[in-house]
Amino acid sequence: MSESGRNPTKSRKYPSSERGFSSDMIDFNDNWLFTLSDSPDYTLTTYTPHSWKPIHLPHDWSVEFDFSRDLEGCTAFLPGGIGWYTKTFATPIHKQYQKCHIIFDGVYNNAEFWINGMKIGEHPYGYAPITYDLTRYLMPYGQDNRIAVRVDHSRYADSRWYTGSGIYRNVKLLITDRLHIPVWGIFITTPRITDEYAEVEIRVEVKNNHAEDRSANIATTIFDTYNQRIASADTLVSLQGHEDSVYTLKTRIPNPNLWNLNDPYLYRAVTSLVVDERILEERSTRFGIRSFHFDKDSGFRLNGNNLKIKGVCLHHDAGPVGAAVPKDVWRRRLQLLKECGCNAIRSAHNPASEEFLDLCDEMGLLVQNEFYDEWDLPKDKRYNMQDKEIDAITRGHAQHFQRWAEIDLKNTMRSSRNHPCIFQWSIGNEIEWTYPGNREATGIFKNTNANEKLDWTLWRSSIPPNNPEEVRKFWRNYPEQMFNIGDTAQKLATWTREMDTTRPVTANCILPTSSFETGYTDVLDVVGLSYKPHQYDYLKQHYPDKCMMGTENVPRWYEWKAVVERDFIPGVFLWTGVDYLGECRAEHWPIKVTPHGLLDIAGFPRPSYYMFQSLWRNDIPVLAMYTQTESKSIFCRNENGYAVEKEPGGWKQAPRQWQDVNPHWNYNPEQTIIVEVYSNCDTVELYLNGESQGAQQLQDHEDRIYKWAVPYYPGELLAKGTIGTAITTASLQTAGPPTGIHLMADRNRIQPNNTDTVHIVAQLVDEQGRPVRHVDEEITFHIKGDCRFMGTACSNTAKLLGFRHTTVATDFGRCLLVVQAPGKPDEITIHAESIETGMSSNTLTIAAHNSGL
Repeated sequence: MSESGRNPTKSRKYPSSERGFSSDMIDFNDNWLFTLSDSPDYTLTTYTPHSWKPIHLPHDWSVEFDFSRDLEGCTAFLPGGIGWYTKTFATPIHKQYQKCHIIFDGVYNNAEFWINGMKIGEHPYGYAPITYDLTRYLMPYGQDNRIAVRVDHSRYADSRWYTGSGIYRNVKLLITDRLHIPVWGIFITTPRITDEYAEVEIRVEVKNNHAEDRSANIATTIFDTYNQRIASADTLVSLQGHEDSVYTLKTRIPNPNLWNLNDPYLYRAVTSLVVDERILEERSTRFGIRSFHFDKDSGFRLNGNNLKIKGVCLHHDAGPVGAAVPKDVWRRRLQLLKECGCNAIRSAHNPASEEFLDLCDEMGLLVQNEFYDEWDLPKDKRYNMQDKEIDAITRGHAQHFQRWAEIDLKNTMRSSRNHPCIFQWSIGNEIEWTYPGNREATGIFKNTNANEKLDWTLWRSSIPPNNPEEVRKFWRNYPEQMFNIGDTAQKLATWTREMDTTRPVTANCILPTSSFETGYTDVLDVVGLSYKPHQYDYLKQHYPDKCMMGTENVPRWYEWKAVVERDFIPGVFLWTGVDYLGECRAEHWPIKVTPHGLLDIAGFPRPSYYMFQSLWRNDIPVLAMYTQTESKSIFCRNENGYAVEKEPGGWKQAPRQWQDVNPHWNYNPEQTIIVEVYSNCDTVELYLNGESQGAQQLQDHEDRIYKWAVPYYPGELLAKGTIGTAITTASLQTAGPPTGIHLMADRNRIQPNNTDTVHIVAQLVDEQGRPVRHVDEEITFHIKGDCRFMGTACSNTAKLLGFRHTTVATDFGRCLLVVQAPGKPDEITIHAESIETGMSSNTLTIAAHNSGL
């Protein structure tokens, strides 16, 4: 019923008895104990964990260790192990008419859950949420219970990237009546949107766990962002004892504000179960109103407007904090990416956390939420695409896939489907590598020999030798296998559509010319393409009725150029937005990250960040300058004095890792220096000590990289960019030796809530206060006050022993410290010094006080 109809909640009364309550999620992260050991005694209610470590969740124990060359590079040379968590809490419900549910957003991995000595379940997949009804295991109201969680990550190299270990995402409780809306039991859609109104459908699941029949009123009231009531709907329901049912409420929001990238407007729907004017429970659901559509010829539209997807892929770690990422750490990184012009995130290669999706809702970032990196068959974790032999510690999740795939996929979707940021579901990543025959079908590979050397030039820049008919012929003659990629894709896509038909199904295809003929792409609404700009036209020619886009792309100009030149390709997801831990090989040591991000592991922008910012943003002037000696640069000075490629046309094959350049102006006298300026300005003129080195025009630099070759002289290198009549500048100054350390914090006031997080950047400076970026020092942070030390980092992980050291080396004269709020008010002071040289810093004070104090 609409707003004008009967509305029992208008005069509702909050009951005075203990049976009436709000059943929104309750934070359950406090007061846990942890041990990195294993014993069957830990499940016993009589066991006393005297020596266990007090912790606040989320928690990742792997990142607390130093890196070790003896460990596997795929998971960043960090260990796994077996850990236990336990917590004592009083029963918060009266069991005869209430229920208590626990929700784990992510536990990595192979978790077993116990309460009061009784095992309540297990969950092998580390990225999907899981929930349990605790009611029948609990003691009577007010009495103590002991929950214990065993996490078995002893097979620590079970992923191609760093996973972390432990209860690394939030834990919550949900208390309900026995007549209740189950966990994740509300799904809100907006099937029709006009300028005048938006139709809203609220799908509500209701369970009656009473033995007797029950009747109730389901009422939903919708509030705008200013907490003003704007619409409502309600319906009467009757359920027999132990019956479940689903009800749909419908209403309209007048003159709707749309969720979009620049104004991510959010509404709140409060859904109540009401019996005799008593609210049994009340659930708040945030949602947005938006429409999107993929077209096979014209690309992607958001709210009716054509939009190029400027996306990046992100793994789930955040450098020094590991996999247990505070919301403020994600906020800092996402804000930087948004300032670059990024408008979409691909959660590679697993579902994103609830907090991450909340931020994307709030900040206006689209999300492609991905389910799996492996299906029926495992990937090799040490060499990725090659079908190497798998051993015990690298077996991965494939062995659990048959039993758990549907459960995990549906739990993921139920928990996240109300997020307006999610615009498509991805059922898998580069799955083709694991199924026999896909490699050979393309014609690029002659056989499946694990030692076969791949011609990367052919694979990354050429059309596969086998045309569609040859691929079809190959598959007609190929022996039947135990697992079929098309059949598994069909199952996953079917389960996805059972849960949600409002969003398209996609997957990231690495061998698309094979996938188009195996049945894999038949089940996809949008075919994601992994590193295939050279195949866009070929695939469009042979499969013209399929929507397709780049879902994993090299962070180089040629990938974006391929999108700009083709309406039918709606966008890209660059690999990656931020450096991530792991996916290294033993020979990569001491590097512990994959360094392909627009941001490095500490969250500092790389040169590629500014190139893409100049490509993706036309609303602000972009001007950033980097330098390198001619001998180390990919450019050289030609006979006319211009900077040109050493290998003509090399930009077409530029690797994912950016060329070696420096953010400083400190070299040897009269060396030839290549200057790279990343800019969207119409004209850029370069000056050395006030003398012009020449002006260049944007029309000559499609890639937005202006280049000069100049002789080095100490002083100031200044770039002056012009857009119309507006002028912007960037400069590098020759710095002297470091004489001090300058500390900068991204906030100086936090709440004492165990969650607020502060990033402190330390920069070496000379006696004139100029940043020193050409030499590095080891500096030591001194922290006073009650706070959590979360870690230190610099851009070059080869310099790091581990993240949990207060002494850290700088890179380009800079490093990062991360601290988290205490649980009670305090003053936190931070300063830094170089033990070797005696240099010291300014002192920062961070106030951890409650609001209004």
